[in-house]
Amino acid sequence: MGELAALLALALGAALWFQGIARRETAIDAARRACSAEGVQLLDDTAALASVRLRRQGSGVLTLARIYRFEFSDDGNNRLAGSVTLVGATVQALYLEPHRGAPPASRALRQRGRE
Repeated sequence: MGELAALLALALGAALWFQGIARRETAIDAARRACSAEGVQLLDDTAALASVRLRRQGSGVLTLARIYRFEFSDDGNNRLAGSVTLVGATVQALYLEPHRGAPPASRALRQRGRE
């Protein structure tokens, strides 16, 4: 019985780990698209997990909300911060720090319903 519980715990851990990798790729893709749309460069082509929390969706189901941080540059000589918030597999919010050439409306981008 103990071996079965250990196997189930291991399987659950592996599933969460693989899901985390997929969510990170979703965050990187969202950051890449936002940077491209803004005419800035995504640095290091990566995003780092900053926080994970449980959150209820509109249907009342508990899911993981993850915030990923990334850096971008508007001139190649500086590093500016950005973040992507995922609720489940959906990009809930995307933020780019104010940068040169960005109109005020594009400084905080909101995307709902995109995966």
